[in-house]
Amino acid sequence: MRVVLVFSLVLAPLLPAFAQKVKSVECEYVYHAPENMTLENAKRTALERAQIQAIANEFGTVVSQTNITNLSGSGVDFQAIGMSEVKGEWIEDIDKPVYNIEFDDGLIVITVRVKGKARETMLAKADCVARVLRNGKEDRFESDKFFDGDQFYISFYSPSNGYITVYLSDNKGDTFCLLPYPSQQEANFPVSANRRYLLFDQDEGDIYTEEYTFTCASPPENNQIYVIFSPNKFTKALDNKTSEQLPRVLSNHDFQKWLAKCRRQDPEMQVIRKYITINHQ
Repeated sequence: MRVVLVFSLVLAPLLPAFAQKVKSVECEYVYHAPENMTLENAKRTALERAQIQAIANEFGTVVSQTNITNLSGSGVDFQAIGMSEVKGEWIEDIDKPVYNIEFDDGLIVITVRVKGKARETMLAKADCVARVLRNGKEDRFESDKFFDGDQFYISFYSPSNGYITVYLSDNKGDTFCLLPYPSQQEANFPVSANRRYLLFDQDEGDIYTEEYTFTCASPPENNQIYVIFSPNKFTKALDNKTSEQLPRVLSNHDFQKWLAKCRRQDPEMQVIRKYITINHQ
């Protein structure tokens, strides 16, 4: 895939009272994927569940009347739990996940071992909403499947004032900064509370706004979009301009290092990750 934009470094001042200790956690998790799931999606689901299980083992879970979480000898009941129901968050990997993939009666069985750093969450974070839209500006155009030539937008809403950046990581090891826009001098993008933002729309934006179109040379391409929000001011990662047709770029390794550093220093930072697939027409 290909898209567009950004620049710089990090961090916001924090109150020491909010600093929570980062701990090393690890877990092995076995995931039996349904028949209609691709290997790529099965690996991603197994990884997410292993991280959730590791966090739950260390910090516990939140039980509510609407989302009942059960812990048993077999671990977390994932029909009732998501990342928002564990009392912690994954900060970064210590080692790369190790996968063992087997096939049992036509089904994919994935065993994954994860080891990383996680932090207990003590404060409720702003309930931000981000949607990736395909060829349309209303939320009903939300999609995770795109084709070569599709235009995309992101709608974003936050109940509190703050700052956001948007990045796209492709499957070739590159991460592109889409927001702030390339021609902006600022290294972050401020947002106001209770307002819907339609990002990458020149009709709604200002003179800095860029519009983006996906391209795909050989299908399919699996990419991740990161919408990063914090009520505290922070600056984007240090990146480089390599082409007039593409956004500013850094390696995915350097991006993950920057993001982990930001999250360690800012417990209020929220990372919304969207997985998208781009196919050739």
